[in-house]
Amino acid sequence: MTAPVLVACAHGTRSAEGRATVRALAADVRALRPGLRVVEAFVDVQEPAVGDAVRDVLAARVPGATGTGAVVTPLLLSTGYHVRHDIGAAVAGLPATAAEPLGPDERLVAVLLQRLAEAGARPGDAVVVAAAGSSDPEAARAVRVVTDAVREAWQGPVTVGFGASATPGVTDAVAAARAAGAQRVVVAAYLLAPGHFHSALAAAGADVVTAPLGPHPLLAQVALDRYDEQVARSAGPGAATA
Repeated sequence: MTAPVLVACAHGTRSAEGRATVRALAADVRALRPGLRVVEAFVDVQEPAVGDAVRDVLAARVPGATGTGAVVTPLLLSTGYHVRHDIGAAVAGLPATAAEPLGPDERLVAVLLQRLAEAGARPGDAVVVAAAGSSDPEAARAVRVVTDAVREAWQGPVTVGFGASATPGVTDAVAAARAAGAQRVVVAAYLLAPGHFHSALAAAGADVVTAPLGPHPLLAQVALDRYDEQVARSAGPGAATA
């Protein structure tokens, strides 16, 4: 039986470095699972759009094949509009399904802590975990789960800030950390790749801004786990994938 195609769906960016990061992540997934077909797709800015990618994958299937032909695996750190609407619409009514987003996950926390160390963050520094933001309450909850995990591991105050659509904003969170007496404030970029949101963090008033999470080998492991979990959910008794 042929495994469903993994449609690795990222947000999309005009940043050349951001695009390279997503390509590297997809390449890491292929390296971890030789023989698994992995195609890239996007919900905004870049082509192919996720709906087009899914349709192209399904059009290439063997005639008469049954089962799930594609699993859209969000290269997104939490749920929100793009997961529920764009990816949801791309698989609706088709022999395709959608996996859960990458986060929250303890491995993402490990990468975030590694980025803090690489940026020169020191024990006692105030850390603001900066996420892109979403109006979806579940997305904010997922970011706070990650923030709580960083707080448990970090020797210093840890708060959260959002780039858009949720409060507090990153700039406000940095200002609040300073008002609380922080000598240094470090913004921990809880973002997958360079792009608009990461560039905006430079103006938030922090002393240090970390690199995004990607590229990192652990991200590919998380993505494959999300894919495998969805394949297992889709395979009912006697079901076959094609």
